[in-house]
This record gives sequence, structure tokens and C-alpha cells, in this order.
Amino acid sequence: MEVMFALEKEASMRQHRMAAITASGNSSIERFYAGSTVFVTGGSGFVGKLLVEKLFRSCNVNKVFLLLRSKKNKTAQQRANDILMDPVFDSLHKHKPEFVNNVLALEGNVSEVRLGLNSSDWNTIAEQVNIIFHVAATVNFDETIKKATLTNVRGTREILHLARACKHLRSIVHVSTAYSHATKSRVDSAVKEQFYESPMPPNALIELAENMDEKKLNSIVKQLMDDWPNTYSFSKALGEEIVRTEARNLPICIVRPAIVISSYHEPMIGWIDPNNAYGASGVSLYFLLLLILCNRKL
Repeated sequence: MEVMFALEKEASMRQHRMAAITASGNSSIERFYAGSTVFVTGGSGFVGKLLVEKLFRSCNVNKVFLLLRSKKNKTAQQRANDILMDPVFDSLHKHKPEFVNNVLALEGNVSEVRLGLNSSDWNTIAEQVNIIFHVAATVNFDETIKKATLTNVRGTREILHLARACKHLRSIVHVSTAYSHATKSRVDSAVKEQFYESPMPPNALIELAENMDEKKLNSIVKQLMDDWPNTYSFSKALGEEIVRTEARNLPICIVRPAIVISSYHEPMIGWIDPNNAYGASGVSLYFLLLLILCNRKL
């Protein structure tokens, strides 16, 4: 128990220090985001939740649009309201309770053409959004190549089409993975922060996924993706190629996170989302743990 109290005290002290820094509002990052309108895909996932929380807590954004599907008899906005009740938003509810009024859900699906957005919502984004975070993806390693392509490759292309329609766009962040080019042929070499040769033209794969049945598609793509361990990393590699070839002149960057397990100390030490955990994290949470110790010095 003493260890837990010590962890809680340290976390509280860090949060107070961070709050003081944030309150000053003087950092270049805060100034960049201040008053901006942000569009986020993947806002229901672990990284997406932490992103939205951080934007409101530290960056004083004006508004966040979340792309969400209706699900389990709930509308997109009802799902957004449920997401905002997650413990990760507790600090915001306490110190900036008005933030809930500035999180607006737009009905859509990243795997659909035009992201499944209706014309009105598409135009709203085009008129208002300054910053886009494309976080959504199917992260199932055993996903069918059709679904992985339509979500991770075509979905990225549709994001770029939307970005080009935005009249006040300042930045796009495309979230890929550290394993997009961690192929069998590169086992003994470093994967650098650069673009790599694509196994095939992304638009060709999209066309195949749109028009071919699963069995034929698998037989064609199987040899092309032989160097990749799974459909997830393969499709993320082609997602990066879409960015390279179709995002010219757009203010875009690619972020490649590695294995995502838990928060370090913001907004709370060791927090992990029980609804979005896989692998070792999922096994831990199966036994009702909501915290993972990553650093014995904490």
C-alpha cells in the first residue's frame, strides 16, 4: 500500500507541475493549437482518447470533431458522450468541464468512400478544420486483406482528399506503425525515418479490394506481402506510400509508434484502456488490471 500511495503522490505532483506549465500558455505548441478546430479519426481508441484529452487539457483547442460509427443502437454522438465518461477525462471534467460541449461526433466510417460522411458534414470539416489527426486503423494482425486495404490504405487516401478540401488547413498527422517496414528482409538492419519502396501501387490494391472477391484477392496479394508478417503491417506500409504519392504540398507528417501499452505519467501513471488492449496488455486486463508498471522508478 505504501508503494501505491507514493505513486499517487508523485503523479499528483507531476500533474500540478504540468498544470502550472500549461496555465502559462507560452509554449510554441500551445500557441499553434490555441483556438483551432481539430478533426480526429480513431477517437474511440486508446491513443485517440489520450490525444483528445491532451488537446483540451494542454492546448486550449476550440473544438474537436470525432469521426465515429453508430454502434450497438447508439448514435455517433451518444458514443462520443460515452467515451468522454472514461476515467482518462476525469481531470478535464474537474478543471475544464465545458470541454464536453466542444466535442462533436460526425457519423462516418474510415473504411468507406469519403469516410462515410454526408455532404453537410464533409463541408463543415472543409470550412472549419485546421488540423487533422488520422489515428484510425484496423490493428488486427489477422485481418482480411480486403478489410485491411479498405481501412488502412483507402481510408488514408480519403483523409487526403478531405484535407485538400479544407480551406484553413495547417497540419495533418498520419499515425502509422514502427513495423510498417520491419520486414523479414530487414531483420538485421535499422528501419529509418524515411519512405521505403512499396510492394505495389496502393491505388491498384484499392481497386482490387473494391472489385474482387476475397479468395481471388488473397491469391494475388499473398506473394506480394510475403516479406511482411501480417496484413496489418503490410497495409500500413501501403498507407505510407499513399501519403508519399498523394500528399504532395500538404502540411503532413507520419508518426510511427511502436507497441502501445500504457501512459507514462499523463494524464495518470500507467493508465491503459480496458476496451482497447491487445496482446500482453489484453492478457493483463483480462484479470481486471487497469494499470501496468513500466518503470520501477515511478
